[in-house]
This record gives sequence, C-alpha cells and structure tokens, in this order.
Amino acid sequence: MAGRFVRASKYRHVFGRGTKKEQAYDNLRISKNAWDTNLIKANPEYISVNWEASGGGAFAVIPVKEKGRLPEQIPLFRGHTAAVLDTDWSPFNDSLIASASDDGKVFIWKVPEGFTLYTDAEEVPDVAPAARLSGHMRKVGHVLFNPAAENVLASASGDYTVKLWDVGAGAAKLNLRHKDIVQSLSWSADGALLVTTSRDKKLRIWDVRQEKPAQEVNGHPGAKNSRAVWMGEHDRIATTGFSRMSDRQLGLWDSRNPTEPIGGFQILDSISGVCMPFWDDGTQCLYLAGKGDGNIRYYEYENDKFEYLSEYKSGDPQRGVAFLPKRGVDLHDNEVLRCFKSVNDSYIEPISFIVPRRSEMFQSDIYPPTTGLKPGTTADEWFGGKTALPPKISLESVYEGEAPQEVPSDYKPQAAASAAAPIQSPPPTKTTHEPPKPAPAAAPVAREPPKSLNENKQSMSTMADKFADKDEEESSDDETSSFEEVPKPVERPSTFTAQRQEEKTRGPTITKEPEPPKPTHTPAVAAPAKSSPPSSQATPTATTTPTPSASGAVSGIKDYLTDIKSILENQNRIMSDQSDQIAILVREVNTLKAKLNAPAGGAGDREKDERIRQLELELEEARS
Repeated sequence: MAGRFVRASKYRHVFGRGTKKEQAYDNLRISKNAWDTNLIKANPEYISVNWEASGGGAFAVIPVKEKGRLPEQIPLFRGHTAAVLDTDWSPFNDSLIASASDDGKVFIWKVPEGFTLYTDAEEVPDVAPAARLSGHMRKVGHVLFNPAAENVLASASGDYTVKLWDVGAGAAKLNLRHKDIVQSLSWSADGALLVTTSRDKKLRIWDVRQEKPAQEVNGHPGAKNSRAVWMGEHDRIATTGFSRMSDRQLGLWDSRNPTEPIGGFQILDSISGVCMPFWDDGTQCLYLAGKGDGNIRYYEYENDKFEYLSEYKSGDPQRGVAFLPKRGVDLHDNEVLRCFKSVNDSYIEPISFIVPRRSEMFQSDIYPPTTGLKPGTTADEWFGGKTALPPKISLESVYEGEAPQEVPSDYKPQAAASAAAPIQSPPPTKTTHEPPKPAPAAAPVAREPPKSLNENKQSMSTMADKFADKDEEESSDDETSSFEEVPKPVERPSTFTAQRQEEKTRGPTITKEPEPPKPTHTPAVAAPAKSSPPSSQATPTATTTPTPSASGAVSGIKDYLTDIKSILENQNRIMSDQSDQIAILVREVNTLKAKLNAPAGGAGDREKDERIRQLELELEEARS
C-alpha cells in the first residue's frame, strides 16, 4: 500500500442501506402535483405526505412505527380547497405541522394524541386544521419553521413575498419582497438570517427582522430551479442548480461575502432533475438527492470544500426525500442519518446511513450533542430582536435509555478545550524552571481518557482522529490539504530505541540534577543534546553548567514524547483504515458467494468467480 494517499475521516466508509418493501410504507397515493417541493417531511414520530385527494387538498400523516401495507382508507388532514404543495414539522413539537396550498392559505395542524392509521370505525374521521393563516394573494409553495425560535414560520408565495408568521398570534409580522417566485429558502442555525433562491437567478441573504436583503448576488446561471441550504452553525451556504448548458452544479458560498462561490461552481453531472440538498450538522456532511433518479450523493465539508465520500445508488427513482432529525436515528446501529424517499408515488422507503463499527458501545466521536425540543427564544422574544441558539442534548444519555440531558449550545469550544488540554500542555512549557517538570508526567494521562483503549483498537483510532483535528503540533497534518500519506517513516522508532539503550548504560551518570523526579530520563537526552562525551563521563562538566543540561534534557524529552505520540496515533489510524477495508472486502466477498450459490450459469458465473478472486487477492494484500 506504499504510495497511496488516504484522507483521514470518520465518515469515509459511511454506506446507505435500503429497506425491504415489507418494512416500507406501502399503499400510498402520493400527490402528482408538479410543484417543486420535497413532497414528504419527517420527524422522529411522524411522516407527512402530500396526498392525491379529490375534492380539495389534503395530506396524510403516517406514524413512523406503522410500517408495511397501510389500510385502503386512512384519516387525512383536510381543509384546503386546492392541492397541498408543502408541509413542515415544528422542530420543538413533534405533533405540530404547517401546510401550504395552492389556495393561497397556510394552515396549522395538531396531530391528535394517540393518532393511528388503523381503526375499527366504519367511517374514518379526517383531521381539521387548528389555525388558518391568510395573507398571501397567490399559491403558497413553501413553509419552513424557524430552527431556533418557537412558533415562528416562514412561507413563500407566488405573489413574490416571504411572510414571517407568529403562529401563536396567527398574524404575519414581517414581509420579505422578492422580484420573482421564490424557489427555496433555508434558515441559519440561530434563526436570524434567511437565504432564498428565486426564479430571477438571484441568491439573497436576508436580515429578516430588517425586512431587507443583507446580500444579493447572482446565483446559478441555468434556467431550471436552484436550491439553497444553510450549513448549520457555519457561515456557509450550499446551493444546487444548473449551468447555462443544463449541467447540474454545486456551489459553496460565504454568507458574509457571497460575491462568487468559493472555488467556483462544481459540475456534478448532466441529469435534468433538480438536486435536493440536505445538511447534517452532526457529521458535517452534505447530502444531495436527485429528483427523478435514485441516487443520493454525500460529501464531507472540510477546509472550505466538499470532499466526495460515496453515493447510495438505487434503481427506483425518487420524487420526494425527507431527512430525519438527529435525535431520531438508531444509535445502537451506528446510524448517523436516516432519510425517507418516495418510490413510484406509491410507497416510502427508509434508507439508513451507517458508519461501520464493530464496537457495541456509544460512539461519542460520531454522535456530538444535537438540538433537542427546547427552543432558544420564544416568538415574542425573536420578533423583539433576541437571537439565541437552542440548547443541545447529549445523545449518550439517549443511548443509555435515560431522559435527554441538556448541554450548553456552545459545546464545541468546550469539547475542544477539554480534549486538547492534555495534549497541548506539554509542548508550550519550554522554560528551565521547575514548573515544567510535571509536564512529562501528564503525557501518559493524555492517552488514558478513552476507557476502551485496551478493549477496542477502533475507539483508540477514532479518539486520535478527534484529537488530531485540535492539535496544533500534529506533524502529519497539512495546513492546505485534507490528505495525508498513509505510510510513515520507520527510522524514528529505531533511533529512539537506540537512545533507550544509551539511557540504560548512561542513566546513573548525571544524577546531580537539582530536581529528583527526573534523574533517570535526563541522561538519555543530555548526552545527545550536548554531543560531547566528557559531559557524560566527567562530573566537573555537569556541575559547572547545570542549567543548560537541564533545559536540554527537558526539551529533548518533550520532543521525543511528541514524536512517539504522533507515531502511535498514525499507526493506529493506519490499522483502523486497513481493518475497515478488510471488513468491507469480506462483506463483498460473502455477498458475491451468496449470489453464486443461486442457480445460474454461463458467463455471469464466470464473471462472479473472477470478481471473487480479485476481491480475495485484494483482501490478502490488505491483510499483509
């Protein structure tokens, strides 16, 4: 494997796993309306689906746990006089949902307690809206709840406006005027800014409470629809659209200065369907689901660019896709994300994105704290000018089956400080005074916090990856590139072992140091540092210059400890990458062998045998 470059990432081997039709949501009548929305939305409790209904508009709500073939008659959420174009769930109330319709109305609905699709009643009762919001002059194509403020809703209409509603008061308090139809909108993490794309090919970033755009620039040049998504707590925005030649494009923008996309537009392919972007703040990954094809690409955001990870491929095209909030994923299955895709307008298939791990314990490195059910501000506070991130919850408490434990919203700086403190404390101590002496004793403590160090190599490598992102003195990191070379020089361990032998032979010579804690380690470094044999053999030279020898010994010890730590971390990372590759190859070999057992013949079997032989050779090479 010499000469190969592998990018260090915990999500490099994330793979999408589909679901059998028996575990999907079947017997649906999904709306065939051509308006460009996602058709479905989801939260940990329910899935909403735009329904193909006669006699006015309606949508259905499906409990997540009620899988399989649904009844012929199910309760619908009726009230609109025209087709429902979009829905959105409240981020802080799993039973509250908003709908937008072709009739120009926005309705607020409350899912009844104990709601189910299975009932013994002869006539299935429909659900009526809890509130009606009127004010738009034309059809309403999009609704989106504020991710930080409770009961604040944005709605985009064909009258070229985006209205901001106080759902509790039932009134529109802010109005954002555009020059054409709005095609997509997305909130910043703190709910203070809103990004929109429009049919006039403009990208606008709104200071919402000022009712005017803070930035307005040219977006994708193509004639088809473009979409934008705010990348969580970053000041970055991802957009998808088309070029003048109708190639699909991906763009990354700086919200503070979006004159041009960072690095220019990235060409994806020449498929004609709109690309639906979804951002996952926990994994720092961007997912792109094509409308009209069955593929879902995913990229990792790093160093102001999107690093391609992989692609979930399916022969079943999707028209609608919804992603589940992080608090709804299966933590015991190492599922980092779950989405739902509509297939043939008749059923919805769940897709799980999983990090392959062998450990059966909570993986803290892939599950950072996430947003819970508590908002950052109320609607009145938000309209009054207050801005605050919603508090986060620890997923480890959910993994243990306990009530979600709340953590501060600014958990990232605190986590970085606690993780980097043991590693960064030794290097800065470059004085010759006595306080630096305890620093070498803290070095082994820096490697002990992972409790499963002796139980699981994987946990050790993932913790090393997490620390490597924060450690400024990591010698293998490249400041301008996210790639690193897998093989590392092996000369360093040999020189260190040679010096350890010198330490055993020359250890007792310089015992006249004023500090008793470090008499056995200073000789091994003092002799090479001074590079003079008389200093290690004659006591007068050691007594005449005690301070330089002590400073050389301390700095030498720190340098060698830093080298040892970096070598161990990189070797563990290499072992982790190789074990992951071996696991993937073994799984693919087993799959092909299982397919080979099926009755078949001809060239297909020979191709499978040849593929199995190639995989087994790769497997042997990886193990070697």
